[in-house]
Amino acid sequence: MDKTISNCKKLMLLVCSGLMALNCFGQQALGQRARVQSPIVNNDGTVTFNLFAPSAQRVSVSGDFNEIRSQSLPMTKQDNGVWTVTTGQLNPELYSYSFSIDGQRFIDPANSYVNRDISTLSNIFIVSKSNDDKGHLYGVNNVPHGMLSRVWYDSPTLGQQRRMTVYLPAAYDGKKRFPVMYLLHGHGGDETSWGDLGRTSQIMDNLIAEGKAVPMIVVMPNGNPTCNAAPGWWHEGMYTPDGNAFNQRGAKASMEESFMDIVKYIDSHYMTIAKRSGRAVTGLSMGGGHTFGISRLYPDQFDYYGLQSAAARVQQNNEQFDSQMQRLFASKPKLYWIAIGKDDFLMQSNTQLRSYLDSHSYPYEYYENDGGHIWRNWRIYLTLFAQKIFKQ
Repeated sequence: MDKTISNCKKLMLLVCSGLMALNCFGQQALGQRARVQSPIVNNDGTVTFNLFAPSAQRVSVSGDFNEIRSQSLPMTKQDNGVWTVTTGQLNPELYSYSFSIDGQRFIDPANSYVNRDISTLSNIFIVSKSNDDKGHLYGVNNVPHGMLSRVWYDSPTLGQQRRMTVYLPAAYDGKKRFPVMYLLHGHGGDETSWGDLGRTSQIMDNLIAEGKAVPMIVVMPNGNPTCNAAPGWWHEGMYTPDGNAFNQRGAKASMEESFMDIVKYIDSHYMTIAKRSGRAVTGLSMGGGHTFGISRLYPDQFDYYGLQSAAARVQQNNEQFDSQMQRLFASKPKLYWIAIGKDDFLMQSNTQLRSYLDSHSYPYEYYENDGGHIWRNWRIYLTLFAQKIFKQ
């Protein structure tokens, strides 16, 4: 009996010692974070990065603040073990970055703000100089806020319970009806992409508060028919996302073919304007391709279409394709909008699409800007598209 009590005391001592060690480690981390502030957005628009890594030999920082993303800024080691570097002046924008420590990629331990793009984690920061710039638009400001929810719905076409993200504007009270924008992600993305990387709720809150956009519901579904939800949020567990998860399984139907399951759920569970004039659909890259397909399959269901850096391919000498396009534009949608960056690798296919539309005198609007296939452009396209729709 005495031996048993003695063993229990030893076990309790070990547990308490472990807890004390964990607490000390946590306090140490807090202390390090307090000593090193990073990033620091300076008043002149430059940004200073700091990293405490006293035993490191080489440290650099890279991100989309560089004109060439693959380039990095070498950092200089101070006597206190902190590595530091200050950028040149940056334009107002949301930026992402990471550190390289002796050839290994790390996120910034002093910055709690992190986004996931497929399987890559990056820190983020915002540069803003006025209430009229993109940094302000992408930030959380003192305006009425909408509600962002993760919603499960049934898709009979795919035979699955699936998850999507729904944004309800601040004015949503369950009494008044609102139009709906369906916002589709690209390859490797999921139902969290537009909310996290695209800053959808911040953009919509700010545009609506400034009277630049009509209050609307925004629906961000998962566009991968072989995946029910974002990684870690369905029964497959915590697999490593790579953009092609479970594609080998095949699907009962395509995203386009199952799309009306989403529309029917939204119309039956929210106060929507459940007709063509109250619906818009837009998407980036793969989601732009989905938008292209949806426009041809359901030309009488949506009045506004937005193709952002779209993976849209014209089917030459295809009678069914020609018939679908003829039917779409005969229905006279209020907006068919194409947006792409000059350096986007999908520029050629978008140019071919525009040539096809021109040859048939199909009306569309076109927006071209600098840059390539990047979130910085897609946030711009969302901002522009949201201001064009549902206005009489």
